[in-house]
Amino acid sequence: MAYSWFKAFHIVGFVVWFAGLFYLVRLFIYHVEANLEPEPARTILKNQYQIMEKRLYYIITNPGMYVTIAMAIGLVSTEPDILKEGWLHIKLLFVAILIGYHHYCARLMKKLAVDECGWSGQQLRALNEAPTVMLVAIVLLAVFKNNLPTDIAAWAIFAMIILMAVTIQLYAKKRRQDKEKLTAQIGQVPQEQS
Repeated sequence: MAYSWFKAFHIVGFVVWFAGLFYLVRLFIYHVEANLEPEPARTILKNQYQIMEKRLYYIITNPGMYVTIAMAIGLVSTEPDILKEGWLHIKLLFVAILIGYHHYCARLMKKLAVDECGWSGQQLRALNEAPTVMLVAIVLLAVFKNNLPTDIAAWAIFAMIILMAVTIQLYAKKRRQDKEKLTAQIGQVPQEQS
């Protein structure tokens, strides 16, 4: 019975953790792009994003990570032989990378707070895809364990990464074009009225 409780809350924990990580970097993107706004909107937006980032990180993302890790320890304590499984070692490697990503997000959040972040909105969009790749890899390992069809899975993950990179580039290009069109339209309006 303890195993089921640990597993249930492990799943709840990682859902909360990943939701926080996905949204946190999205807030970073908005925070960086607020620099393009005129004053006083720039300051208002940046202050608001900073509040939202801190609340999300400390109230949702951190607790999600802690619950995930605590419940994983509980799962292993009920089945210690699982530590001998190769798939679990690979999964734990991805989790360690994810924990590093989590803490790197805290570092970016602090840099954004003092206007020292050198990342562009487009670079942050690419960074925002990292947890997606890890989520897919971790879930595939947890579901298939040692029977993971590595050929198909490897190619699927590779294709997903390429698709995400292409999508990010196309989206960024579309946003630039839309902004240029809007700027051109705004520039033409006063000329037509005179």
